[in-house]
Amino acid sequence: MNTETITVSNETASPAKTVHFLGSLLTFRARAAETGGQFTIVESCSAPGAGAPPHHQADAEAFLVTEGSFEFMLGETWRRCGPGEFVYVSPGMVHAFRNPASTPSKMLIINLPGGPHEHFFEAVGEPVETETTIFPPMGQPDVAHITAEAARFGVTMLPPPAHH
Repeated sequence: MNTETITVSNETASPAKTVHFLGSLLTFRARAAETGGQFTIVESCSAPGAGAPPHHQADAEAFLVTEGSFEFMLGETWRRCGPGEFVYVSPGMVHAFRNPASTPSKMLIINLPGGPHEHFFEAVGEPVETETTIFPPMGQPDVAHITAEAARFGVTMLPPPAHH
């Protein structure tokens, strides 16, 4: 059993970075470079109605709602979650989420292993002031660019789900 522990102090950790993507402010809290590639943790603050379209990927993904509420599509099923609720998405499972609330909602997104999702978010996200809580104006997303970048990082984007 490997009992090696890696400790990162605030002095050596990468500074937080925030990007805006599809109505969500994504702040990187634990980067793959800091976790030996084991995982990435991103704090997501999503505007009302914002979220991620249906997709699947080779990495595992987990969500911990911390404020507000989110609706998660897991395969064919929708599930509404509030603060403290956790959702695990196994590799290859089709999923999506959105903020159904009238105010911003927050959650932690954990990707295992670290890297692919982190690099995808960096490739498609618009850099904004770190830790900002102000959503920039959102234009029409460049679906072709998002889909191509997603594929580059092992994420397959799918058509929007039917309304539930």
